[in-house]
Amino acid sequence: MAPPLGLVKRLLLRSGSLSHTLTRSAFIARNPDHTKPNWGKVGLTFGTAAALWVLLFKQHNEDVMEYERRREEREKHDACTGCSYVDNML
Repeated sequence: MAPPLGLVKRLLLRSGSLSHTLTRSAFIARNPDHTKPNWGKVGLTFGTAAALWVLLFKQHNEDVMEYERRREEREKHDACTGCSYVDNML
């Protein structure tokens, strides 16, 4: 005669092999409610994006200023020596 199904389940739950299949994770226990957005996350996301764009524009402006400074320096050097940039490369 086979043992009752309830006895088998209890024995398996005590051994730990079946315990993960019968329990639900707290992270997937309920579906997200899209009618009530999490404004903290929304603000953090948009704030981070805005900060990254500000840093990008700031870095771009610094790069442009450095490029112009080096270009003017090279033009002054070429005007003083009477040679071109290509001549210096050869």
